[in-house]
Amino acid sequence: MGLTRSYAALLAKEVITANSIPPALVEAEMITSNPKVRPDIVPMGRFGTVQEIAYVVVMLASNGYITSQTISDNGG
Repeated sequence: MGLTRSYAALLAKEVITANSIPPALVEAEMITSNPKVRPDIVPMGRFGTVQEIAYVVVMLASNGYITSQTISDNGG
């Protein structure tokens, strides 16, 4: 998060945005094959999907005003 804020401040004058999306429990083989990782540990009761993360990426990429933000797409 600190690196995101630092780059955002540094690159804002060049009209370049810097944001981040931290890792989350996304429905992928690495997560679903681990018996210790259960969807009930996520407040939403399920793992996120790749498409849900992609929506956040597209939103950030298409907005030239949002900068220095960390969007936690983690189900709560």
